[in-house]
Amino acid sequence: MDQPALRSLALRDIPAPDFADVTLVPVPPGAPEDPAVWAAEIFSLRSGPRWILALLALRQARSLAVATFHSTERLAYPPGRRQREKLLSRIDALTATDERVLEAARKRFPGEYVRVPIGLDGHLFRPAPPVKRFVLEWRPDEAIRAATVIRALGDLPDWELVVLRTRPLSGRPYVPRALRDRVHVRRGLDAAARAREVAGAAGFVPSLRGSTRPALEAALAGVPTVDPPGASAQPELVAAALARLAEDEELRAAQSAEARAGVAGETFEALAEILERDVYRPVVARRRRPPAADPLAERPFITADLHMHTEHSHDCSVPVAALLDQAEALGLGAVAITDHNTFAGAREALELARGRKIRVIPGEEVKTTAGEVIGLFLREEIPRSMSMADTIAAIREQDGVVYLPHPFDRLHSIPDSRTLHAHLGDLDVFEVYNAKLLLEGYNDDALRFARKYNLTMGAGSDAHVLQAIGTGGVRIRAFETPEEFLIGMRTAEILRRPKSLVYLQGLKWMAQARDRRSKTRA
Repeated sequence: MDQPALRSLALRDIPAPDFADVTLVPVPPGAPEDPAVWAAEIFSLRSGPRWILALLALRQARSLAVATFHSTERLAYPPGRRQREKLLSRIDALTATDERVLEAARKRFPGEYVRVPIGLDGHLFRPAPPVKRFVLEWRPDEAIRAATVIRALGDLPDWELVVLRTRPLSGRPYVPRALRDRVHVRRGLDAAARAREVAGAAGFVPSLRGSTRPALEAALAGVPTVDPPGASAQPELVAAALARLAEDEELRAAQSAEARAGVAGETFEALAEILERDVYRPVVARRRRPPAADPLAERPFITADLHMHTEHSHDCSVPVAALLDQAEALGLGAVAITDHNTFAGAREALELARGRKIRVIPGEEVKTTAGEVIGLFLREEIPRSMSMADTIAAIREQDGVVYLPHPFDRLHSIPDSRTLHAHLGDLDVFEVYNAKLLLEGYNDDALRFARKYNLTMGAGSDAHVLQAIGTGGVRIRAFETPEEFLIGMRTAEILRRPKSLVYLQGLKWMAQARDRRSKTRA
């Protein structure tokens, strides 16, 4: 059996997320080769406590995850923009089952979407011998529409109507005594039950809101949808359409064939093919291969702090010479000078480091229109306020290293999920530990993300005072060039040496206050 067929079987065995608003499918590393693995790991998210539990599980997951939106209902949850950003930051691809849902989801959860088939079971829903029966999808808030269809049955002798309840605890419509032997209320909470009720029917009247799945399943079984334009405001149009179908056998046959042909691309087989080709393979391809043998294995280890500031940053008052003295006193072998939107500190550090044992990596923390990014091993300053793509290109023009700092700290300027995934292949080093972050959970999110994609991990103190130097960094093989630095970073050890943030932030504020007083007196 070929892989797409195997995938379709695996998908068919999943408890169908018929009316879930979002379905998250974790995609483990072996997804393209082992469809049964990811197919068994499907789970759904809804509003309320189940959302919270599922989000906690998603946060801890190390596998890749794809979110599929099935319905326009309850897209307002999570309600907060930051909550939605957190959710998006943990999702690796976005899909939707129809254009209407896609557009609605994109407004609340911005990103690049892939339109995927809804996934219909062609083994369950297949043409059956015709019977004189119509099926109405029941919703309590559409009682007028249901009453109109039920009344129309009085003018169609020998015809029956099945009122299909596709949601639990949805009640039942009023049925006149004269029609009770021809109107049957049935439960259709699962695909097998719906398949039994629509088999051979002449038409399916869908609900006005909610999932399109029941109507599409009926169409695959050769049962056309009866919902003429304007019927939402004038339900009598539905009754008229049913009457036309009841009296014209050729029309019923033609619409049955047309309905089935119209959903041929919505089957599980089509879903499996598109998921594999357009979603799972591209997502898994983002994962980087683990490093081969270490060519620098014979070199000694040094400790490097890859994120530091000097008095050339607007929010720091540490002289460059004092920074180098403190770094040497702590036994650091390399420091990256990454002042905000200026290269002056790095240039001065290069000059002062001549003849010293410590190595200076000249850099700059640049604020782009989509968040901050650091360039290491630069030769000149990069202007701020360019796009992320242009800033990365400017770093590359200098043969520099692209280092993404504090990628999930929402108290800093960071790229959104869409930008992060778009530039994932451009990142050389991904900061998984920043010693200055207020909430350690932001570092944890970065670490999980880096592990998920096998990204090269970095760390730094983000020091703005002398006492913070060395509180974060890496243990790396000694290097001479940017190329050797990147090779060493693949196997570098993340070092965490935290100090009290209250203490360090207090020192920073005191230093800034002294600077303001000095400038006022001057």
